[in-house]
Amino acid sequence: MLGKMSWIRFIPQYKERVWGGRNLETFLDRSLPGGKVIGESWEIVDRPEAQSVLDSADYAEQTLRELIEEKTLYVMGPDWRAEDRFPILVKWLDCQERLSLQVHPPAEIAPELNGEPKTENWYIARSVPGAGLLAGLVRGTTRERFEQALKDLTLESCVHRIPVSAGDSLLVRSGRIHAIDAGNMILEIQQNSDTTYRVYDWGRLGLDGKPREMHVAESMKSIDFKDFEPDVLRKAPGSYLLAECREFRIQKYVFEGPEDVLHFGANTDTRLLHVIDGIVEDMVSGKSAIKGTNLLMPYGAEYRLCSPEGAEFLITDQFRAR
Repeated sequence: MLGKMSWIRFIPQYKERVWGGRNLETFLDRSLPGGKVIGESWEIVDRPEAQSVLDSADYAEQTLRELIEEKTLYVMGPDWRAEDRFPILVKWLDCQERLSLQVHPPAEIAPELNGEPKTENWYIARSVPGAGLLAGLVRGTTRERFEQALKDLTLESCVHRIPVSAGDSLLVRSGRIHAIDAGNMILEIQQNSDTTYRVYDWGRLGLDGKPREMHVAESMKSIDFKDFEPDVLRKAPGSYLLAECREFRIQKYVFEGPEDVLHFGANTDTRLLHVIDGIVEDMVSGKSAIKGTNLLMPYGAEYRLCSPEGAEFLITDQFRAR
């Protein structure tokens, strides 16, 4: 029987992707599976095909699903049902090549396509000079122009490209056409969904040497053709709201030194902690978390976060079951 816990760590799940690399080794000082191009590290996930496992000698092989079912009130609070999936999926993305041009279906379209809606937020943790994001349509692009460009293999001319640098952030709602450019290391915080419709992949072959599957019909039903030229939230000094939508809220905190303390009382909300840089300590439990760590902060625990030498981190909260 699980007792009370402070924040909870999970074992990362590494995913080979044709556009990935090995930068998680150097950027986050991790050991990756040998001989593979790793594009994604699934940090926190509760899905039938993928389960986070607690990184704890006391709770070896305990999954996030089992944890929620056994300690629903303590982990998720009084308004949560044990059978509800954890609503957020957290990933690190190492984008060494441009990702496919893709879209996630809006909530009103997803059931028709047997898919799941997926709103996500990208936080740029590192980028090379000249890196960017593709998001939304170039102003004035019509559905007809988009379809013709797809036939002509000139689709890039229809998609808005935004230069980015470390610390920038972009909320990508379901229905927004998008791709991530090469040279970005991104923390992706998203709805618990794995539905992605690829509309174009730049003529690339997959890991098996064959063209990757496209989902043009599904994409055309899902794209918001009134979504023109969004901009990223540029990095700013201090602490501020990073993203807010129906699915979640993300706040960024910058601690300059040990005098900065962030207090969360017990029985207030379930949260996620994402350490971007430095070390974050919890004065209540005495535990610490290093750069790259993503943690679950149960509803029933109290926290006093501090940093001895300064840190940057994100807090995700106010999420709900779909």
